[in-house]
Amino acid sequence: METPWEQRYAQRTQRMASSAIRELLKLTQLPDIISFAGGMPAPELFPVEAFRKACDHVLDTDGQFALQYSTTEGYPPLREMIVRHTARYGIDVSIENILITSGSQQALDLLGKIFINPGDRILVEGPTFLGAIQAWNSYGAEYIVVEMDEEGMKIEALEKALRSGPKFIYMMPNFQNPTGKTYSLDRRMQVIKLAAINGVPIIEDDPYGQLRYSGKHITPVWVLDSQSRSNSGEGYEGNVIYLSTFSKIFAPGIRIAWVIAPPNVIGKMVQAKQGVDLHTATFNQMAVHEVSREGFLDRHIGNLRETYQERRDLMLESIEKEFPESIKWTKPDGGLFTWATLDENIDTRDVLNAAVEKKVAFVPGVPFFPDGSGLNTMRLNFSNAQPDKIIEGIKRLGQVLKDQFY
Repeated sequence: METPWEQRYAQRTQRMASSAIRELLKLTQLPDIISFAGGMPAPELFPVEAFRKACDHVLDTDGQFALQYSTTEGYPPLREMIVRHTARYGIDVSIENILITSGSQQALDLLGKIFINPGDRILVEGPTFLGAIQAWNSYGAEYIVVEMDEEGMKIEALEKALRSGPKFIYMMPNFQNPTGKTYSLDRRMQVIKLAAINGVPIIEDDPYGQLRYSGKHITPVWVLDSQSRSNSGEGYEGNVIYLSTFSKIFAPGIRIAWVIAPPNVIGKMVQAKQGVDLHTATFNQMAVHEVSREGFLDRHIGNLRETYQERRDLMLESIEKEFPESIKWTKPDGGLFTWATLDENIDTRDVLNAAVEKKVAFVPGVPFFPDGSGLNTMRLNFSNAQPDKIIEGIKRLGQVLKDQFY
């Protein structure tokens, strides 16, 4: 029965939907389920003691400031620390280029709020990050999906897609969610060149860039774009907006991320954020800044890399051993995920239903494709499960596939 409220919802709510992953996590959080579903870091690696000490220090030394309203742009010492930290990767900015957000999900929502009109086309990878789709659907976005190969978006398909006039390109060049793929240096340069020719800006989402376990660091798109324009003698304000987060390198529950963008874009995002939450929690920002001091952040990231590399290697070895031979999967150099492609006649949503009966779960690939394709794909997370669970979970999943689908 329709309630009076149903008649009063804004039209934009018609395109809102619950996150497929959030809904799936309700099931997979049962204690007897081995879950490869969430994009969750390993909880046993959260720096709990470091945060306990940092919180005590913040409250002892500046508690009144930490618990008061603050500026929308973010806690200045934290923004200054991000300036220094990102400079290691060649990102040369000042504090005026940085906005602290309540997680990268809020950053995506704010970008949708200031850029997307109903019917605007957004160029995305196929597949792409589910959170971006969810953030932008309510603003009436339409999507142009560009197929990927092992080096990133396919250039011929990208050239064709750019002719349809997208508002911006959204890409995740390092250890992409959901595929784990990384753009080659050459492919990054090609994307930048085509974006510049067509006058289309780029949003570079980089939540996993510091979690590399093999191969060499590749220059960020932000830096390559800056260098190309500088070399051409153009005045540079920037054609790239860069996003990153502390969720994957500290803990997602603190909800601290950042945006690097030209000051005029930051100013517009600040106005949009003021209508949402005024500012990201000051106490959380101060605690993150305190924890990051004296080299702790670098040491902690080193520990994460060591643990996640072991789990990545173990999952890939287990897949090689347990999965049917015709299944293909990615071999990521970092991040949290591998991506499997099954035979075309198999719907991984059916596989999931069968797998859950055997107490193992993953995310079917369909939600990552705005066009509804990807029925035969799945995302597997290797960071959250203990090594013995990875071995057992992949064994169970392989058995389900062999018994019921191959």
